[in-house]
Amino acid sequence: MTLPDLAPSLAKDMQAIEIRIDGDNRYLAAGKVAMPEIAKGEVLVRIHAAGVNRPDLMQVAGMYPPPPGASEIPGLELSGEIVATAPDVTAWKTGDRVCALVTGGGYAQYASVPAAQCLPVPAGLSMTEAASLPETFFTVWHNVFDKAGLKSGETFLVHGGTSGIGTTAIQLARAFGARVIATAGTDEKCQACRDLGADIAINYKTQDFVEQVKSATDGKGADVILDMVAGDYVTRNFRAATMEGRILIIAFLNGPKAETNFTPLLLKRLTLMGSTLRAQPVTSKGAIAKKLHQQVWPLIETGKIKPVIFKTLPLKDAQAAHDILRGGAHVGKVVLEVP
Repeated sequence: MTLPDLAPSLAKDMQAIEIRIDGDNRYLAAGKVAMPEIAKGEVLVRIHAAGVNRPDLMQVAGMYPPPPGASEIPGLELSGEIVATAPDVTAWKTGDRVCALVTGGGYAQYASVPAAQCLPVPAGLSMTEAASLPETFFTVWHNVFDKAGLKSGETFLVHGGTSGIGTTAIQLARAFGARVIATAGTDEKCQACRDLGADIAINYKTQDFVEQVKSATDGKGADVILDMVAGDYVTRNFRAATMEGRILIIAFLNGPKAETNFTPLLLKRLTLMGSTLRAQPVTSKGAIAKKLHQQVWPLIETGKIKPVIFKTLPLKDAQAAHDILRGGAHVGKVVLEVP
């Protein structure tokens, strides 16, 4: 189904950020591309803002290609206004303000989006704030609550507490009654974690997080651990986990390989899990969207959970946005605003 069939007043092309390759150099640059088409079950969104995430950096580096059929344009989350819908879409209409998880295409003026992956812009939030929500909230909910089953009263350890994932995980875990421990790389970042609701923040550069977690839990360890580091953290997570603890690995900042002793996995009856969202079917991501709408969106609209935005930049400065994430000094999300 082509766009002109549904919205003939719109242009046939649009501005977008493309991945350019010059020898060994891969970088982002503004370009003009064809307007996306929408298929059955999709809506066309005029994008107001797009969140920037580490998987975007991996895609530019050639390490995280989009699934077959997905847009080659980077960007896994967006906010905007629906300007067209496929005939079978009944839950949304033209003019609705939404934010959405996408498999790609966020760094552009328009994107085709599965209707099931859209959520309303929470009351009281700007489009820019809404664009910072989907990728991290979908990821944290799916892993920490759906897969690991974090419960009120349990101890939750999250590495990278000031990342987009970390700031989301701290707030969600605290809102649902868990005791939260976060790691970060500076004392200032540790304080930011505490300000967001972490009960304990550990500077991993000056403290041994295993010893600190054990001390804080009377030697028991954490019930659920969310890890974006991997590498040598795999062994240390085994030591920091309690009996029958659940460990989730969702990224590999220290590399995808680790040499470890699996004995604690058996003796502690641990569960080690991993997942990515991007290639999962629309039905799975739609189910997560429904849970977020029911259980988390009310907390956002009442101010109990807030988006944490470090910096906003115009779409044309996408490369600078990636440089900020690569530098690692940020607390929260970086968001691109689309003209």
